[in-house]
Amino acid sequence: MNISDMNHTETYRPLRSMLFAPGNHPRKVEKVFASGADAVILDLEDAVAISEKVATRQVAVDALSARSSNGPAGYIRVNCLDTEFCYGDLNAVIGPWLTGIVLPKVESPDQLKTVDWLLEQLEREKGLLPGAIDLLPIIETSLGVSNTEAIANSGTRVRRLTFGAGDLTADLNMEWTADELELYHIRARVALASRSAGLAPPIDTVHVRLKDLDSFRRAADGARALGYFGKLCIHPDQVEPTNVAFTPSPEDVAEAHKIIAAFKEAEASGSASIQVEGKFVDYPIVERAQRTLAVIEAIGN
Repeated sequence: MNISDMNHTETYRPLRSMLFAPGNHPRKVEKVFASGADAVILDLEDAVAISEKVATRQVAVDALSARSSNGPAGYIRVNCLDTEFCYGDLNAVIGPWLTGIVLPKVESPDQLKTVDWLLEQLEREKGLLPGAIDLLPIIETSLGVSNTEAIANSGTRVRRLTFGAGDLTADLNMEWTADELELYHIRARVALASRSAGLAPPIDTVHVRLKDLDSFRRAADGARALGYFGKLCIHPDQVEPTNVAFTPSPEDVAEAHKIIAAFKEAEASGSASIQVEGKFVDYPIVERAQRTLAVIEAIGN
């Protein structure tokens, strides 16, 4: 099984940890590139005052342009589509230095189609291949959650979804607790919609309790158990536990090899259901083992 089979997509890029940084703070930006995160998201939205939004565009572009070729993927979160800043953000930041755009507060597939069209025009204008820039929508309003399935099936360049608990809990006047049980049904809905639409596994929300790494680890583990592969981070200390949570352990990898080898032998003799070290194994279990090996291979690359 190859990576595209695993995700129903043509391409797959491991994005276990995506670390936010305010785009207008050069010192903070410099630190995030050395954090060990798989991707850095330079923010033009919530972390930047209105008076600094326009000037921050070039600061973010300069930072991404200066990062090393073997550094993390470089994303920029632009302002919402319905603001006066979004078009200017896109026009200013699109270029070969950019991996992708993070689009906040997505509430309908039409919004994604609009931004997808804009990106294609800007890519052509700036000498990039159409579709080169990734588009990562954040579902973070009650209307967005209600339209999750339609957003996932927008038919655009979107490869994966994420959701944001900060704006969502504020929108719903919901208490955002440390154990995040109130977010379970939303996480599950985004994961199910992603899979049914053939997208890559979704990216989990940020966790705002910066000093409580235990609850952060539980949140990451809970998201992984629901089918997520990655988490948004807002502090460098969250990167390492995120990478650990979404990386198959040596024990997981060893078990996957055993399952695949044993099943291959059994299948050759006409059996498609066996036991491996006391565990029942059939085709779905083998498929999961193959996914584990595909993930560790992709991370290693």
